[in-house]
Amino acid sequence: MLELRPTCEHCNKALPAASTEAMICSFECTFCRGCVELLGNVCPNCGGGFAPRPVRPSRDWKNGNDVAHHPPPRASFTNRWMSIRMRIGRRK
Repeated sequence: MLELRPTCEHCNKALPAASTEAMICSFECTFCRGCVELLGNVCPNCGGGFAPRPVRPSRDWKNGNDVAHHPPPRASFTNRWMSIRMRIGRRK
């Protein structure tokens, strides 16, 4: 299941689960459409291209596969994850 990160990794713009502004690469790096254009459609983390992130349904159409049963992570989780990732990147 996609992680649905709640903010752009470049500008920190809010990207809620229903956002059509969210773009992801094959490693689920998440950016807003404006930043993807700024980056030339090349992920700065992995070098891959971007595609629109699917929207998790708000309605339970089948077996609990909706936002209520699988909420996206909160921004505080993403901010912690990004700070860890930045520290790891500095070690190289």
